[in-house]
Amino acid sequence: MDQREKAFGWAARDSSGLLSPFSFTLRANGEEDITLKVLYCGVCHTDLSTIKNEWGNAQYPVVPGHEIIGVVTDIGLKVSNFKIGDIAGIGYIAFSCLSCENCSSNFENYCPKLVPSFNGTLPDETTTYGGFSNKITINEHFSVKIPENLPLPGTAPLLCGGITVYCALKNYGLNRPGLHLGVVGLGGLGHLAVKFAKALGMKVSVVSSGGKREEAMKILGADSFLVRGNSEEIKAAQGTMDGIIDTVPAVHDIVPLIGLLKTHGKLLMVGSPDKPLELTVYPLMSGGKSIGGSMIGGVKDMQEMLKFAAAHHITAEVEVVPMDYVNTAMERLEKGDVRYRFVIDVAKTIEAE
Repeated sequence: MDQREKAFGWAARDSSGLLSPFSFTLRANGEEDITLKVLYCGVCHTDLSTIKNEWGNAQYPVVPGHEIIGVVTDIGLKVSNFKIGDIAGIGYIAFSCLSCENCSSNFENYCPKLVPSFNGTLPDETTTYGGFSNKITINEHFSVKIPENLPLPGTAPLLCGGITVYCALKNYGLNRPGLHLGVVGLGGLGHLAVKFAKALGMKVSVVSSGGKREEAMKILGADSFLVRGNSEEIKAAQGTMDGIIDTVPAVHDIVPLIGLLKTHGKLLMVGSPDKPLELTVYPLMSGGKSIGGSMIGGVKDMQEMLKFAAAHHITAEVEVVPMDYVNTAMERLEKGDVRYRFVIDVAKTIEAE
């Protein structure tokens, strides 16, 4: 590939988060790299937090997007898992060292040298630009094959949202039939947690705002629903859950959630509030309970998750939008006005600057 091949996408230039057309030079396709023509890209709350610099790590200009599905258009000489024309997926990881203890255990997501697929800098000092663009180049190790029976728009959010909840449940042992799982928040992550947990044979109770009761139970298949601000409902459910997965990305009170857990129950945090949460320790001590965290997943688990999703027909509930709608989508995402994930139809709607 011509090292000066041009690409284009939509980028944020400052903490306003406003996205607009942006041209850049695509990284050269190396011997172990594949290049994708981007077809679809999900819109994750991490994209929103990054372009607004809520975590203080934005490297402007930022081309967001890390739930990427595309068709392989070029492969390096040493690529062995993909061929031109394959449909491939890219999640949050663009690079890890592949030699540390975490990488050797297939936890590339916890590598100290991890570089994200957007808003990052690779060891060769090139910038990573994400899936809000027409093309992307990545080492084949960090890409996955998309099962043929999965519809592409609904599969894109699995590459971040899906793997996040799947690995949290798997790694904390909350993936067994018959266990009772609480799902806090019914957004992009929460609705996928319900779907995966039900496919795993678990009893699922959603804890969220009252307006989502019908969709949680009738559409997503939850067994019960608790209104987070209803003290009577919360009290009635005390000590009933083996585990809870908390997907809320904003500051909220987690102490009442601890009370919902059985003895030795686990509260798993997968949302990422931008400010500290308050925690009273005694409710943990008095029930032998614990709080843990989980962030996305490694490549092996990503492929395993997609295989499971294909077998159980799990995809995200999505609203497909054109590229020029992305600023409105971000505004709506910030307000929680989406059921349940925006996905950009990149290939059909992106236009050069």
